[in-house]
Amino acid sequence: MSYDECYVKSVIRTIPDWPEPGVQFRDITPLFKDPKALRMISDAFIQRYIDSDITHIASIDARGFLIGSIMSYHLNIPLVLVRKRGKLPGKTISQEYKLEYGTSAVEMQIDAVAKGDRVLIFDDLIATGGTILAACNIVKELGATVSEAAALIDLPDLQGSTKIQDAGVPVHTLLAYEGL
Repeated sequence: MSYDECYVKSVIRTIPDWPEPGVQFRDITPLFKDPKALRMISDAFIQRYIDSDITHIASIDARGFLIGSIMSYHLNIPLVLVRKRGKLPGKTISQEYKLEYGTSAVEMQIDAVAKGDRVLIFDDLIATGGTILAACNIVKELGATVSEAAALIDLPDLQGSTKIQDAGVPVHTLLAYEGL
């Protein structure tokens, strides 16, 4: 089965004015009710990374976990979790990032990756890039290398992918939606 961008976009819902007025929320949850669409996107990412030198996937809370775990399984590499602060047990390292209305933070367990590891950062969507950049900083602080940042959806008008690339991290997405 090959990847069909039009089909996948037809499955993703756009919810206007959520979570606040003016935002066009790209809801990927229908993908998980459509095995054909889920297989298409999973296979597209798996094919991209099957012969790569990545050693870990750092998947971002929470929708990133869903596709990231499929990739991890098929690529036979570890999945490490990047979660909101206070959600992981044991010793963690955290990184704050800016939101439109304040700050937030993500964290990883300190033994999740180490020097010599080559990590793919994965999330469902790139908006302003803050979450992925925070994850990149954690991975680097733990001594590993960020190979690439990947997401199902890019919102290029918010410049997140550009910020990530400007930080020296290649970006790969399957879909782009103009506007907010």
